[in-house]
Amino acid sequence: MGFAHAALSAPERQGLLGYLAALRCFLVAELRPAAPSRGLLHRRLHLVRLQIQKLCDRVASSTLLDDRRDAVRALKSLSKKYRLEVGIQAMEHLIHVLQTDRSDSEIIGYALDTLYNVISNDLEEEEQDDSEEENLPKQVDDLGSQFTEIFIKQQENVTLLLTLVEEFDFHVRWPGVKLLTSLLKQQGPQVQQIILVSPMGVSRLMDLLADSREVIRNDGVLLLQQLTKSNAAIQKIVAFENAFERLLDIITEEGNSDGDILPWNDSADLSFQAAIFSRVIIIEEKKGDLLVRVLVSPTNPPGATSSCQKAMFHCGLLQQLCTILMATGVPADILTETINTVSEVIRGCQINQDYFASVNAPSNPPRPAIVVLLMSMVNERQPFVLRCAVLYCFQCFLYKNQKGQGEIVSTLLPSTIDATGNSVSAGQLLCGGLFSTDSLSNWCAAVALAHALQENATLKEQLLRVQLATSIGNPPVSLLQQCTNILSQGDKIDRRGSKVQTRVGLLMLLCTWLSNCSIAVTHFLHNPANIPFLTGQIAENLGEEEQLVQGLCALLLGISIYYNDNSLENYRKEKLKQLIEKRIGRENFIEKLGFISKHELYSRAAQKPQPSFSSPDHMMFDHEFTKLVKELEGVISKAIYKSSEEDKKEEEVKKTLEQHDNIVTHYKKVIREQDQELEELKQQVNTLKSQNEQLQATVTQQVSQIQQHKDQYNLLKVQLGKDNQHHNSHGETFQMNGIQLEEVSKLKEELEEWKNKHELLQGQLREKDSVIEKLKASQLEMGTTEQSSQTSKSGASELNNELQKELETLRSQIQLQSTEISKLQSENQKLQLMNAAADPVLGDCGATAAKNPEAEGRLLQEVKELKNEVKALSEEKASLKQHLDSSNSTVAILQDQKSKLQQEVAESKKEQDDLLVLLADQDQKLSALKNKLKELGEPVEDEDDIESGDQADEDEDGEEEEQD
Repeated sequence: MGFAHAALSAPERQGLLGYLAALRCFLVAELRPAAPSRGLLHRRLHLVRLQIQKLCDRVASSTLLDDRRDAVRALKSLSKKYRLEVGIQAMEHLIHVLQTDRSDSEIIGYALDTLYNVISNDLEEEEQDDSEEENLPKQVDDLGSQFTEIFIKQQENVTLLLTLVEEFDFHVRWPGVKLLTSLLKQQGPQVQQIILVSPMGVSRLMDLLADSREVIRNDGVLLLQQLTKSNAAIQKIVAFENAFERLLDIITEEGNSDGDILPWNDSADLSFQAAIFSRVIIIEEKKGDLLVRVLVSPTNPPGATSSCQKAMFHCGLLQQLCTILMATGVPADILTETINTVSEVIRGCQINQDYFASVNAPSNPPRPAIVVLLMSMVNERQPFVLRCAVLYCFQCFLYKNQKGQGEIVSTLLPSTIDATGNSVSAGQLLCGGLFSTDSLSNWCAAVALAHALQENATLKEQLLRVQLATSIGNPPVSLLQQCTNILSQGDKIDRRGSKVQTRVGLLMLLCTWLSNCSIAVTHFLHNPANIPFLTGQIAENLGEEEQLVQGLCALLLGISIYYNDNSLENYRKEKLKQLIEKRIGRENFIEKLGFISKHELYSRAAQKPQPSFSSPDHMMFDHEFTKLVKELEGVISKAIYKSSEEDKKEEEVKKTLEQHDNIVTHYKKVIREQDQELEELKQQVNTLKSQNEQLQATVTQQVSQIQQHKDQYNLLKVQLGKDNQHHNSHGETFQMNGIQLEEVSKLKEELEEWKNKHELLQGQLREKDSVIEKLKASQLEMGTTEQSSQTSKSGASELNNELQKELETLRSQIQLQSTEISKLQSENQKLQLMNAAADPVLGDCGATAAKNPEAEGRLLQEVKELKNEVKALSEEKASLKQHLDSSNSTVAILQDQKSKLQQEVAESKKEQDDLLVLLADQDQKLSALKNKLKELGEPVEDEDDIESGDQADEDEDGEEEEQD
């Protein structure tokens, strides 16, 4: 064939090819079956309908289960191709089968499959020839939705389906899951509502996740995805049914596959955290960090992100990520993603940022993790995506972290620089990157240093102290001057990378540094070469690449005007505006300033905080810098057109506002300090309360112990009386008499004490009587005038009344003591009579004891032991009483301290109220001054407006990001 084809001439080859093409068309036309006519198609459909009708009659009327099963199987085979006919005629009969033939799993499975084929729109139609596709009537797109509406019209059908899904039989459960998923796809809200009101409806479906058969479990996940879509109530129920933990188990079993599983809302957030953070560490060791970044993304609601960040710290996830971050031998792609994850975990979270600052790399000597990361960022041999990730991590570490900003800037100050040079600090690495010959390192270092100064006027002033040694023998220059020197040199220095990138990075750093810092503006203007350089750059007509530099130069010049305090005579606001008008032109200046926001790379950077660039050449703008441009562009445009008088008025109002702001800040600081002191006092009060409660419990316990000892003592006394009854009557009389003798001696001592007290009170009474007599005598002698007489009478009468009261009190006490003395005397007499009557008995006992020495010794020994026991119990009682008294005194001291602290708290609250009143006065003055500014035509924004504006900006950024 090849030889013959080569021997043919060109016309012959063309003719042969034409003949072959015509032959092919003829064969295709002859071999292709003729398309059926429209009448034939209608006849075929009519036959199908009749067949379906017969099958439905068999399902409804057959008494044999096998006949009904065969009929349902035939309907299933027809349902894929003839959905409309089967659905219209057979749906009612199929539902009846589900209700009545539940004992046979095979017919239930066929019925569920048939209903799924009728309702689902996802099935692929069987291949049909071209003629049939052209002539068959097209089924409507919403056929499945219409059949679903018919099916769920009776809510019992959905409840029946939920019951069938509980069956473990594969031929019933799997088609039931598919059918329910299709119903949710077609009529989601209606089916969700039916499931929600069904008893244990959601819980039944949750069991699908525990099915050991993979196909049912996977379809169960898809079913839950449709079930929870846009329904917060079902989402909460699913969350409390441990859905997240079950899904994470599936993720772990399947090799930690990526992808979203369930939509979740704020209400399910806490349950999600509780489940996910117990498993996510294991997942992180095996797979990437996408799962964690979804939870802490900056585009999430701030409250949700913050709670997730704190939870990741407390569960140890951040520590695990930092361990991976500092490990050796980690692949570059995994390390990059880990750095990005750590970045968003610590972004804006103070506790996580503090922990990250304490992380050290396992080196000798140990180096902070920040230093190790910065070494990678300024190293041009590292991959570009890794350097971007490190920059993002550094930005997130400094985001809303004034403490971290201060630590970075302090490494640049002269007092903290290591003179030995043994260790490298973060500040040295940033300066090294800022002045290297790699343009990407210049840009990254400039942006990183700008973030260290973000919204921190104190650090902007401190950074002016940084001095750099340029070369040996030359005096050091400031960091600000060195930046402007490099900026003015432009393309004179041979650099690797973009020609514009270095200048853009330095201009962004200078704009951030000088904004809202008049002292930095003064230092910048003090260099006589800076203003001519800026005006020259703006006035030139350069190419498209240089337009971005021109716009940033215009922004820097505008900042130098807007934040100028007019401390330098040659560079006052008015003179700089005149210079712009002469050399550049106001309209031209505003046009060059607008080059920034119109740039495509500016729009990309404004979308999200993470720096993501396709190539190093596109690395021009930082996200935070775009916010600064948006804030200052309009303000600078207005400032260029203002007159000197308006500037003066504005300066006066600004100074007044600053003074009031300082006063307000001072009082806010005082209030914060007092709040802290109040909290400390409250903590002390709570501590004392807890101590008091503990002491009260101890006292109660000791009182109960004392009562127990008293009960034991009384019990011993009773047992002692019982034991004495076993002895003979003589020994019993002897022992009883001995105890009574001890009691008599005690009563005598108490009687003597009462007599002494009685005599003492009688002496006091006599003294009071003598004083009364003297007062009465002096009362008769005193008084020459009526006024003095009345005064003396009233005074004497008052004193007399007091003395009479004291006298009555003493007399009542004496009366009580007299009665007690009389009682004691009567008891003493009775005891003496008993002793007198017991003397002859004692004699007999002595004789008996003499006759029986063994009984005497045993009796004396028992009496001695009993006396020792009584003595020991008395000593124990005295010690317990002493302990109780000491506890009561401690409680009294604590009560006194508590009352003092409460008094201090009341005084602090009073001082705080005074400060709040003063703060309210200052706010009124401030609002009056703002109103005055508004009357002068100055735009004044309230704090609430600024916050709402920032929130709106963030929302716009988020929307743009989603659109991209």
